Amino acid sequence: MHAADFVTSYFDAWNKQDSKAIAQHLAENGTYLDVPENRHLCREQLIEQLDELFELETNVYELTGEILAGENTIAFQYKVYPRNSSSTPQQAQTWFGAEFVTLRDGALVEIADYYEQQGQQAPHSPLLSATGARRVQRYAKSGLGTLQMEKVKHQLVELMESEQVYLRPDLTLPDLAGALGCTVNHVSQAINAGFGVSFFDYLNEYRVKDAMCLLGQDDSDPRTVLNVALDVGFNSTSTFYVAFKKVTGKTPAQYRRANSS
Repeated sequence: MHAADFVTSYFDAWNKQDSKAIAQHLAENGTYLDVPENRHLCREQLIEQLDELFELETNVYELTGEILAGENTIAFQYKVYPRNSSSTPQQAQTWFGAEFVTLRDGALVEIADYYEQQGQQAPHSPLLSATGARRVQRYAKSGLGTLQMEKVKHQLVELMESEQVYLRPDLTLPDLAGALGCTVNHVSQAINAGFGVSFFDYLNEYRVKDAMCLLGQDDSDPRTVLNVALDVGFNSTSTFYVAFKKVTGKTPAQYRRANSS
């Protein structure tokens, strides 16, 4: 998929308030990630939330800056302002955001959305305002140069390998940013654009590698698959199975039979 074509089609769907067209940019099992709220929405959930939003709000969505495209990622910044405002876009209550798109085999498996409004009071989340949910702190996307990105990537690898923070099942992107002393957006950009994977895939690759070691051990009383999953940072066997097969091409049981000494 050509990055510019995707972005053009994506903004067109937002500006037409076409919830289904927006959701259809995702793969069938893709996820829309509202990063500040840490909410994961499948296609159906996204359509439901957007339908409620568009009943109450009519905004204009515009691309700002360049589209950054990698082998498996697309990143871009945007601004939003009320369509029917009597003010100019510069004077209206304008807020800004950035999205990171992760592709796998040409399909869009994740759209991660970051957003921030300028001004004294932060607005509702674009997906929560329709339900009157609490106001939240927005994360603005700022540019991360090549040298800075390499530095953050190096810090991430060191943190993962020396402190094994991925073993925490409740680890979040803000947690990583706090540990590194970076902004959430810089860490996310380093993972999405630098490593070419989503935040959760990045964590799960480390977790699966540990699981592979545990499953390959010669043990007369081997721990259960559930125990292995919990020991390496997963909080459910279903999530563990999906992540493990994605990395190894085998289920945990198949891997254990093939590799235990």
